[in-house]
Amino acid sequence: MRLNFRLKLGIIILLILTIGSFVLPIFTDVNPSEQGTYFKNMPISRDHPLGTNSIGQDIFWYLVFSLRNSLVLGVGVSFFAVILSLLLGLSSGYIGGVYDRVIMLVTDSFIAIPSFPILIVLGTLIRGQTSFWYLGTVLVIFGWAWNARTVRSMALSLREREFINTARFSGSNTLEILLQEIFPYVYAYLIVGFINSILFVINTEAALAVIGLSNVEVPTLGSIIFWALNYNAMFIGQYMWIVAPVVTTVLLFLGLFLTSTGYNQLFATRRGHS
Repeated sequence: MRLNFRLKLGIIILLILTIGSFVLPIFTDVNPSEQGTYFKNMPISRDHPLGTNSIGQDIFWYLVFSLRNSLVLGVGVSFFAVILSLLLGLSSGYIGGVYDRVIMLVTDSFIAIPSFPILIVLGTLIRGQTSFWYLGTVLVIFGWAWNARTVRSMALSLREREFINTARFSGSNTLEILLQEIFPYVYAYLIVGFINSILFVINTEAALAVIGLSNVEVPTLGSIIFWALNYNAMFIGQYMWIVAPVVTTVLLFLGLFLTSTGYNQLFATRRGHS
């Protein structure tokens, strides 16, 4: 099956951004967070492709490290959130009974709890000391519930199918049935959910960083915008300080969106031909 244009474009954008953010740091020993490394407010040049900012940092290198850290956070949180939603959703839908009711009670509770206000409260309580990985853990805790409920509904619709009964009567245990019989029907949804979760995580961290409630000492797409706003970049003519991360964020979100919808379209086409 040939990849559709939407999926191709999304993958190309993500590959360029990902490879660039992970490969380029190999060629420098610059500490992007260190202030006063260069002269302040230097214009765009060969040595400084995006110039320097008002605190003596190279904007280009800060952006490269910011993109890398945001991707690491987004992919890491999304991976653990999807694994958690897969395990709980599949087991809940297939096993049923009291186990299902308990898992769904917990799941619905996390769905009902608004995560962003809680993150704001937590960020306010420990402002300036928020660990990058602490934030990731909190995002995992609040990021698994929706996918778990959807996977559970898919498992419910599949558990009474004839091929599931055949596998059960042939001696397959619960784990084998979940992984070999049910998982192939839900993996496509999980891939889309994984990509959408990356969007959610990066967007949430950026929003918290912009209002100063994330660890702005760690270069991320949110923290670079925070410092640019904090030093009034637009008013002092440091346009690249804020335009570059905004454009990069838009491109990243566009790549993730195109990949998600493109893969969803590809899977729908394959399912229609199966």
